[in-house]
Amino acid sequence: MSRRDPWRIALFSGLAVALAALAVAAVGVAPALPPLLYLAAVTPELWRVDVARHRLPNALVLPGYPVVVTGLVWQGVQDAAALPLALACTLGYPLFLLLLHAGGGMGMGDVKLGLLIGGALGLVGVGATVVGVVLAFLGGGVVAASALVLARRRRSPAARMPFGPFMLAGAWLAPALDGLVLVP
Repeated sequence: MSRRDPWRIALFSGLAVALAALAVAAVGVAPALPPLLYLAAVTPELWRVDVARHRLPNALVLPGYPVVVTGLVWQGVQDAAALPLALACTLGYPLFLLLLHAGGGMGMGDVKLGLLIGGALGLVGVGATVVGVVLAFLGGGVVAASALVLARRRRSPAARMPFGPFMLAGAWLAPALDGLVLVP
């Protein structure tokens, strides 16, 4: 962002504050709060960059890893019995994405973002993690199928599609829905 974009700064700041408020409302003061607050701060810019450039910058994703570790340590101190499931979610999401990356269907930026999102949602709960992953793939699948149909009608090749925005949408819908639907 440049100085010439004050509207974007205001919009992104407002969105980050709204997401932070959602995080506080969804989990309260809990081990999931620090990773969710970090994710709230970077979501608008990650979304913008991935849509514009098909990149998820390491400068925005990687600093969140120590925040996830902080949440996991807090979880271990607060409820050691819940730590293995939170850790499984933290590592499970990016490992699943890594398998898709090996098949050529996912970028490494998505895999790295998966660790941040898996950590945040894993600390909310297994149900929230599953819902977040399912919503990301449902949203991405609907848009990809629509793009393929349009490309076929226009007889043009299908374009690449950024998956980060769908991951982020799933990451934010999951804690918002936690408790409203059948999420254990």
